Amino acid sequence: MGNPEIKRWDNGDIIIPAGKYASLKEAVEKEYKNLRFADLCFANLCFANLHSADLCFANLRSADLRYANLHSADLHSADLSYANLRSADLSYADLRSANLRSANLSYADLSSADLSSANLRSADLSSADLRSANLRSANLSSAKGINKYITTNLYMLLDQPDKIIAYKIVNEKNEGIYNGGIIYEIGKTYEVKDADTNEQNECGKGINLATLNWCLREYKKGYKILMAEFTKEEIAAIPIGSDGKFRVSKCKIVGEKNLEELGV
Repeated sequence: MGNPEIKRWDNGDIIIPAGKYASLKEAVEKEYKNLRFADLCFANLCFANLHSADLCFANLRSADLRYANLHSADLHSADLSYANLRSADLSYADLRSANLRSANLSYADLSSADLSSANLRSADLSSADLRSANLRSANLSSAKGINKYITTNLYMLLDQPDKIIAYKIVNEKNEGIYNGGIIYEIGKTYEVKDADTNEQNECGKGINLATLNWCLREYKKGYKILMAEFTKEEIAAIPIGSDGKFRVSKCKIVGEKNLEELGV
């Protein structure tokens, strides 16, 4: 029968004409660098070799990608909702802003994958390898099987027996760089009694603190990096997949980092 015609979902242009290859799977494997915006909804691509494929913006809704090799594939903004990705190799894949809602990612290799801003709502992540995956701003609400202790190193904070020091980056006015309203001064204690305790919310109400390297990544000229002291009981939430930021309900500002010593 040969492969069916493969078109772009956005404008209907033909990407791969019908009959050019023996099957859809062969067509996709041969034309793996030419699949942007491809309409592959419901496609059977089980065991397909799509290493480094360009599937950016592709429609893979409900596709069967079990055991597929998608190592280093570009799936930025692709629609993978309801797709079966069980045991697929997605290591180092670009899945930024991808729609993975209700996708089956059980046993998938997502190590070092970029899942920032991806929609993983109701996805099955049972036994998935998420080591070093970037889950910043990903929607993990109702996701199944995720082991939050693998997604971030910050859970070590919950085992500290005494006072803990973390960092608060502020602007020239000593306000938080994203949400102002509090002027942070050395020696003063600050408290937000109704801090957001939902660890599925990356940003929420409370005093947002971070690791030193997170603050340095966000640093701009004129900013300051303050030292904040708190206890594990005062931690409101460590967001699942956090890249270094968390929030507390109460802390005391105890000092300021020397930026020259930090090389900034």
